[in-house]
Amino acid sequence: MSGTNSPEAVKKLLENMQSDLRALSLECKKKFPPVKEAAESGIIKVKTIAARNTEILAALKENSSEVVQPFLMGCGTKEPKITQLCLAAIQRLMSHEVVSETAAGNIINMLWQLMENSLEELKLLQTVLVLLTTNTVVHDEALSKAIVLCFRLHFTKDNITNNTAAATVRQVVTVVFERMVAEDERHKDIEPPVLIQGNSNRRSVSTLKPCAKDAYMLFQDLCQLVNADAPYWLVGMTEMTRTFGLELLESVLNDFPQVFLQHQEFSFLLKERVCPLVIKLFSPNIKFRQGSSTSSSPAPVEKPYFPICMRLLRVVSVLIKQFYSLLVTECEIFLSLLVKFLDADKPQWLRAVAVESIHRLCVQPQLLRSFCQSYDMKQHSTKVFRDIVNALGSFIQSLFLVPPTGNPAAANQAGNNNAGGPVSAPASSGMVGIGGGVTLLPAFEYRGTWIPILTITVQGSAKATYLEMLDKVEPPTIPEGYAMSVAFHCLLDLVRGITTMIEGELGEVETECPTVTEGANSQSSEQHDEQSVSDQADKETVSRAVWEEMVSACWCGLLAALSLLLDASTDEAATENILKAELTMAALCGRLGLVTSRDAFITAICKGSLPPHYALTVLNATTAATLSNKSYSIQGHSVMMISPSSESHQQVVAVGQPLAVQPQGTVMLTSKNIQCMRTLLNLAHCHGAVLGTSWQLVLATLQHLVWILGLKPSGGGALKPGRAVEGPSTVLTTAVMTDLPVISNILSRLFESSQYLDDVSLHHLINALCSLSLEAMDMAYGNNKEPSLFAVAKLLETGLVNMHRIEILWRPLTGHLLEVCQHPNSRMREWGAEALTSLIKAGLTFNHEPPLSQNQRLQLLLLNPLKEMSSINHPDIRLKQLECVLQILQSQGDSLGPGWPLVLGVMGAIRNDQGESLIRTAFQCLQLVVTDFLPTMPCSCLQIVVDVAGSFGLHNQELNISLTSIGLLWNISDYFFQRGETIEKELNKEEAAQQKQAEEKGVSLNRPFHPAPPFDCLWLCLYAKLGELCVDPRPAVRKSAGQTLFSTIGAHGTLLQHSTWHTVIWKVLFHLLDRVRESSTTADKEKIESGGGNILIHHSRDTAEKQWAETWVLTLAGVARIFNTRRYLLQPLGDFSRAWDVLLDHIQSAALSKNNEVSLAALKSFQEILQIVSPVRDSEKPETPPVVNVPVPVLMGSISGPGLSRPFVRTDSIGDKLGRYSSEPPIVTDELEDLSLWWAAWNAWYRIGSESTKPPITFDKLTFIPSQPFLTALIQIFPALYQHIKAGFNMDDLHKLGVILHSAVSVPISSDASPFILPSYTEAVLTSLQEAVLTALDVLQKAICVGPENMQIMYPAIFDQLLAFVEFSCKPPQYGQLETKHIANAKYNQIQLFAPAEWVALNYVPFAERSLEVVVDLYQKTACHKAVVNEKVLQNIIKTLRVPLSLKYSCPSESTWKLAVASLLKVLSIGLPVARQHASSGKFDSMWPELASTLEDFLFTKSIPPDNLSIQEFQRNESIDVEVVQLISAEILPYANLIPRAFVGQMMTMLNRGSIHSQSSSFTEAEIDIRLREEFSKMCFETLLQFSFSNKVTTPQEGYISRMALSVLLKRSQDVLHRYIEDERLSGKCPLPRQQVTEIIFVLKAVSTLIDSLKKTQPENVDGNTWAQVIALYPTLVECITCSSSEVCCALKEALVPFKDFMQPPASKVQNGES
Repeated sequence: MSGTNSPEAVKKLLENMQSDLRALSLECKKKFPPVKEAAESGIIKVKTIAARNTEILAALKENSSEVVQPFLMGCGTKEPKITQLCLAAIQRLMSHEVVSETAAGNIINMLWQLMENSLEELKLLQTVLVLLTTNTVVHDEALSKAIVLCFRLHFTKDNITNNTAAATVRQVVTVVFERMVAEDERHKDIEPPVLIQGNSNRRSVSTLKPCAKDAYMLFQDLCQLVNADAPYWLVGMTEMTRTFGLELLESVLNDFPQVFLQHQEFSFLLKERVCPLVIKLFSPNIKFRQGSSTSSSPAPVEKPYFPICMRLLRVVSVLIKQFYSLLVTECEIFLSLLVKFLDADKPQWLRAVAVESIHRLCVQPQLLRSFCQSYDMKQHSTKVFRDIVNALGSFIQSLFLVPPTGNPAAANQAGNNNAGGPVSAPASSGMVGIGGGVTLLPAFEYRGTWIPILTITVQGSAKATYLEMLDKVEPPTIPEGYAMSVAFHCLLDLVRGITTMIEGELGEVETECPTVTEGANSQSSEQHDEQSVSDQADKETVSRAVWEEMVSACWCGLLAALSLLLDASTDEAATENILKAELTMAALCGRLGLVTSRDAFITAICKGSLPPHYALTVLNATTAATLSNKSYSIQGHSVMMISPSSESHQQVVAVGQPLAVQPQGTVMLTSKNIQCMRTLLNLAHCHGAVLGTSWQLVLATLQHLVWILGLKPSGGGALKPGRAVEGPSTVLTTAVMTDLPVISNILSRLFESSQYLDDVSLHHLINALCSLSLEAMDMAYGNNKEPSLFAVAKLLETGLVNMHRIEILWRPLTGHLLEVCQHPNSRMREWGAEALTSLIKAGLTFNHEPPLSQNQRLQLLLLNPLKEMSSINHPDIRLKQLECVLQILQSQGDSLGPGWPLVLGVMGAIRNDQGESLIRTAFQCLQLVVTDFLPTMPCSCLQIVVDVAGSFGLHNQELNISLTSIGLLWNISDYFFQRGETIEKELNKEEAAQQKQAEEKGVSLNRPFHPAPPFDCLWLCLYAKLGELCVDPRPAVRKSAGQTLFSTIGAHGTLLQHSTWHTVIWKVLFHLLDRVRESSTTADKEKIESGGGNILIHHSRDTAEKQWAETWVLTLAGVARIFNTRRYLLQPLGDFSRAWDVLLDHIQSAALSKNNEVSLAALKSFQEILQIVSPVRDSEKPETPPVVNVPVPVLMGSISGPGLSRPFVRTDSIGDKLGRYSSEPPIVTDELEDLSLWWAAWNAWYRIGSESTKPPITFDKLTFIPSQPFLTALIQIFPALYQHIKAGFNMDDLHKLGVILHSAVSVPISSDASPFILPSYTEAVLTSLQEAVLTALDVLQKAICVGPENMQIMYPAIFDQLLAFVEFSCKPPQYGQLETKHIANAKYNQIQLFAPAEWVALNYVPFAERSLEVVVDLYQKTACHKAVVNEKVLQNIIKTLRVPLSLKYSCPSESTWKLAVASLLKVLSIGLPVARQHASSGKFDSMWPELASTLEDFLFTKSIPPDNLSIQEFQRNESIDVEVVQLISAEILPYANLIPRAFVGQMMTMLNRGSIHSQSSSFTEAEIDIRLREEFSKMCFETLLQFSFSNKVTTPQEGYISRMALSVLLKRSQDVLHRYIEDERLSGKCPLPRQQVTEIIFVLKAVSTLIDSLKKTQPENVDGNTWAQVIALYPTLVECITCSSSEVCCALKEALVPFKDFMQPPASKVQNGES
C-alpha cells in the first residue's frame, strides 16, 4: 500500500491520469466530441484537485465519479482502441484505490454493457478482478453484477475467454470470502467469535456485516445454481454448469472452513442447502447397477456422470474433513455412500474415485477417531468406521475375484492366461524358477489373478489421480492395479495413522500418570492433585475406550485384507509393508490388552511364516473364527509350492522336514516365509512385553521354522545351523544360508531381551515355552525321532539372561525341565538335563545381590532341582546330574554351606542298578568331597558323608569302588580323629540349638544313637556303616570293611566317651557278629566256578560258605581283640559279664560251625580273650582299673569330672590311655566276678569240646568231622583255662574233660589231609593233638601232685583215662559209625579231589605208647597212694596191658608189645610188693587171676611171628620171654605163701607148658634148631625143676604139683618118640615131614635137659617114680637109632649119653624094698 501512497507515486498517478485523458481526447476528437470535451474538462478537474488538496488521493476518491466519467464515456464508444485505453486508465485508478462506491457502480454498469456487446472480454475480466481485489468498495448489487458478468463471460464461444472467466470467477469468489474473513478479523476484538453448534437453525441474514452478507448471498446462489434453481442475488445469470458450480463450492468449503464454523448463518447453509444437494446429486450413482438392463425399471435410470460424480466426491471429502463436527448425521450418510461406491457392481472409475476419497480419509487418524466416537461408539448408529475398513477389505477381495471390466485388455488377460501383453502373464510368472531369470514387476497374484502394484503415492499423503481430473468429461480408463494399489495404501495408511496416534496418546498417558502420582505425594496441594489425578484417570478411561473401540472396529477387516494381500504379494517391499502393518496392529492390540485381535494378527504373521496348509494346531484353532471370510485353500500337499497353480510365485529358499508326529515328506519355505519369520522375530523382540499369552503362537511358529530350517540348539541354548538327523536332509539355498546366522542371532537376542520384560510378561514367556515344550514332548513320545528342542533350548536361554531375578521364574522353569528330563526320548531328555544343569551351574556362579553366601534360601532353591533329578531313573540324566555336581564341587565346593546336604544327597541317591558309569561318576564326586571339602562343610553334614560313602560300599556294580569307598571311610575316620576337638565343639553347639528348637516345638530330638553325645554318634554312624559293609555279599568288601572297622575302633576308639563303649559293644560289634553268624550259617554251599572274568578261585574259597567263613573269622577275631585290648575300658561297664557271655556264645557257635577255618579261628579268639596268646605283661596292666561313676545308668547323662575331657592325641600305651581316668578314686575289680568269667569260659569250652567231638549219628560224604588243628587248639586251651579254675575243679569236671579228651583223640582225619598231618607210618611220632591231650593230663597230674589231699582222689581217673589211650595201640577208637581205613591202606598218595574223602584212623601206636610210659611214670610215683590202691589201678593196668601182650605179633606195631612187656615188668616190680603188703586186705584179690591170664596170653601167644622175622630178632624176642620167666621165678614163686595158691598153680602149669615147645609148622629146616625157643624152654624147665625139686616145698600139695608136671612131660616124650619110629618105618626111603623131625629133635633135647636137671636136684626131692619113668624111655630111644636123619641121630646121641649114669650094678632087691 505504501508504494501507492508515496508522493512520487501520487505525482506519477496524476501525470498518468492527465496523459490518459489527453490521449482519450485525441482519439475521440473526430468521432466523439462529447467524449473529447469530457476528457478535457477531466484534465482541468484533476489539476484543480491536485492543486487544492494536500490529501490528493482522498480528494480524488471523493471526486472519482467525475474523474472516471470521461473514461466511461470512452468505453461507451465501443471503439476497441478507445475502450482499451479507457479500461487501462480505469484499472490504474482502481489500483491506486481512488474509486468510490458510486464510481465503482458506474464502472460495473459500463463493463456490463461492454460484456453484453461482447467487447474486450479479457480486458473486462481483468478490470473486474482489479476492481474487486484492490478495494472493498463494491458491495451488494454492484458486487453481484460484477460476479454475474464474469459468469456470463465464462459461457462464450471463445475458449480462452471461457477459461479466463472461469479463473476470474474462482478468484472473485475467493475475494468475496477473503473480505469476510478480513472483516471478522477487524471485529474480533469487539465481539469474539462463537463456535456454533450443529443444531442451530438461525436463518436471518440481517445481523450479518456487509462483507459477510455478500459472501452469504454468493454461497446461497451457488447452491441454487448447482441445484438448477434461479439465483436470488446473482441476477442476470443466463446459464451455468453443475461441474463448475461444484468446483466453486468445493473451493469455498475447502478454503474458508472457519467462516462456516464461526457463523451460524453459514453453517445453516451447509446443513440445509449443501448436504441435501450433494445427496440428491449422488442419486444416479447410488441407483445405478452396472450391467443391469434398463428395461427392468419403469423410468430410465440416469447414468452416473464422471465429472459430477468426481466433483461431488471432492466436495464430500472437504465436508467430511472440515465440517465433520457440524454435519455428523450428514457425514454418516456420505460415508455410507462412499462405502457403497466400492461395490463390485459400480463402474470401475467410480470405484477408483471412491477409493481415492476413502484414502483421503485414511490419512487423517484424528478424523477416523471422530468417526469412531460419533458412530461406532453410539448405540443405534451405523458402525461407519468398521464399514469403511470392511469395505476396503471386500473391495480388495473383489478385485481378485472379479476381473476388472473397466479395462477390456485386463479383462481379457484375466480371462485367458495366454494373452500376451506388456506385463508377463501370470502363467509365466508362476513358472519362474528359483534362479529367477525374469524380473517381475511388483504385483499381487492370487488364483491366477495378477494385479500389478503401482507406486501411486508417498506414504501418509493421499494424492489422488482421478479426483484431480477436472478437465475430463468421459470417465478415464483406469490402469490395471490402480484401484488395488490405492486400496492397499489406504490400509497401510490407516494402520499407520491409527497406531501412531494411539501409541502417541498412550505414551503421553503413561508419562503423565507417574508425574501426577508423584505430585499427589506432595503435601501442599493434596486436594487439588487428587482432583487432577481423578480427572486424568477419567480422561484416560474415555480415551482408552475410544482406542479399544477403534481397534476392535477395524481389526477384523484389516486382518482379512492384509492376510489376503500377504498371501498374494509377490513383491518384497509390499510384503514388508503388509507385515509391518500386521506387526504394528498386533503390538497395539497388545498394548491395549485386546487379546483376541492381538492373537489374530500374530497368527496371521505366524501363518505367513510357515508353508501353506502347514499343520500347526495352535494357528488353525485360533484363527478359524476370525478369518472365516478367507475362503481360499488348496487341497492336498502335492501342489506344495512349485506348481504354477500355487498361491505364491515366491522363490523357494529352503526345503525341510515338517515338525510332526508322523513324517510327511518335505515342506518348502519361500523367501516370503523367511520375511514373515523375521517380522515375527521383530515383533517378539520389540513388543515382547505385550505379547502375553500369544507368546505361545509366536514361539510355536518359530519352533516349527527353526525345525524346518534345521537349526539345532548348541551350548547355552543358542540355535546353530545343524544337519537334520533323519529324513531327507534339509536343503537350503545360499540365500537363506547367509540369513541363517542372522536369524539364529536374532533368535538369541530375542530371548536375551527377555531380561527387559517385566515379571508378568516374563512369566507369559516362560509359560509359553513350557507348554510348547510339553507339546514337543507329547510328539516325541513313543518314537525315537529327533525331537524339537527349541523350547528347551530357549527356556535355558531365558533362564540364563534372567539370572538377576531368577527366583521368580525358577520354580516353573526347573519344574518343567525336570519333566523333560523324564522323557523317554533320549535326545529330549539329554537337552532337558543339559538345560537344567547349565541353569543350576549358572545360578550358582552368578553374582547375586545379596551374594548366595548370605542368601541361603536362594542357594537351596537353586540346588533343589539337582536333588529332584535323583528321582529320575534314566542313567543319562543321572550322569548329567552327577557331572554337574562334579563341576559345582570343582568351582563352588568351598562355598556350598547349607547346600551340602542336597549335593551329598545327589551322590547318595545313586542306586545299585544304575550302571557302572553312573556309580563311577558319583563316586568321583564323593572322592573329591572327602579329599578336599570335609573341612569346609558344616559338621552336621559329616554324617551324611559317612552315609553316602557307606552306600557306595554297598553298590555291587564295581568292586573297586566298594573297596575304595571303604578306604574313604577310613580317611574320614582319620579326619574325625585329627579335627576331633573342633568337630565336637561345633556339633555340640548345633545339638544345643536343635535341642532348643525341639523343646520349643515340644517334640523329642530324633537322631541315631541318641543318648550318646553328637561326636560319638558320628563315630557310631561310621562304625555302623562299616558294620553294614562287613556283611556285604562280596567277600572282598567284607574283608576290607572288617579290617577297617576293627582298625578304626582300635586306633580311634579312645576318643569315645566311656559310656559310648556300651553302644559300640552291643549295637555295633555284637550286632555285626549276629549278622555274620546268621549269614555264614545260611550261606550257599554250591561251588562257584570262577570269580567273574577269568579269575580263578582258590579251592578254599570256592563256595559262598567258605567265603563267609573268612568273614566270620575276621569279625570274631576283631571283636575278641577289642575285648582283649580294651578290657580295662569294658570291664567297668556294668554288664561286662553279660557281654562276656554273649561273646563266648559267639565263639562257641563259631567253634561249632561246620567249617574248619571258622572253628579253628574261634578257638584262636577264645585263646585271645583268655589272654593265652598275648598275655598283658605286668608293666602294661593298668595300675588302677578304670573307674566309672557307678551305677551305670548315670553314665547316660552327662559325664562329670575333669578326667573325662578327652585328649585328642594318639595314645599308644594303655597307661596313657588310662591317664584320663586317673583323677577318679580306684575301685578294685571284684575277684568273684573275675572267677565267674573264667567259669563261664570253662563251660563254653566244655560245650565246644563236647559238641565238636561228639560223633555224628549218620555218615555220608558231607558229614563234617572236626580237623586236627581245631582239636589241638581246643585241647591246648585247657591248661591255661585250668590255671584259673583249678581251685574249684572237681571230679565231675574231670570226668567231662576226660570225655572230651577221649573223643578228640578218636577223631579220624580225611585221607587227603593225612599227608600233611600224619607222620609216615614208620615214624613213631605223636600228632600235636595227642601231645596236647597228654599235656592237659600232665598239667592236671602235676596240679594234683602239689594240690591238697582231697585232690588225690582224681589219680585213678587219670589212670583210667591214660589206660584208655593205651588200649588204642591195639584197638583204635571208633568214631561213631564211621568206617575208617587203616592208615596204611589210605590212598593219600593219590589225592582224589572228587571222590568222597576217605577217613583214616590215625596211627595211635606212638600215642598209646607215650600214654603207657606216662602210666608207668605216674604209677611209680603214686603206687602207694590210698586212692590208687583202693581203685585197683594195678589190676586195671595189667588188664589193659593184657590186650597188646596177648596179641603180641598181631599188634599193629611190634614196639607195642615190647613196650607193654617192659612196662608190665616195671609196674609189677613196683606193684607186687605193694600187693603183697596189702595181701590181707583183699584189695588185690582180683588182680592175681588177671595177671595169670596176662602172662599166659603173652608167653603162649596165638599169633604167629611174621615170616620175615630175622634170627637175631627171634633170639631177642626169646630173651624177652626169658625175662618174664625170670620175673616169675624172682618175684612170684619165692613168695608163694603170700600169694593165692590157685595163682601159683597156674604159674607152674605155664612153666610146664613152656618147657616143651610144640611143633611150629612155619620153620625152615635150616632155622629149626633156633626157632624152637630152646632158651625159653630151658628156662622154663629149669625154673620148673628148680621149684619142683626145691627143698622148700612146704605143703604136700606143692610137691604134688611138681611131680604131676614131670610125669606129664615124660609121658609126652614117650608118645612122640613112638609115633616117630612108626612113621619112619612106614615111610621107607622117603624123608619124614620137616616139622615131625623138628619135634623129635626137640623131645630128645628135652630128655637130655631133664636128666641134667634131675641130676642137679637134691636126691631127696626126686620121686622114685620119676626115675622109673625116665629109665623107661631108654628102650624107645634105642629104637630110634635106625632113623635116617642125621639131625635126629645127633640129638639122639646127646640124649643117650646121660643114661651112662644109670649103668651101675643093681643093689639087692630086698634092701630096696625095705627102704
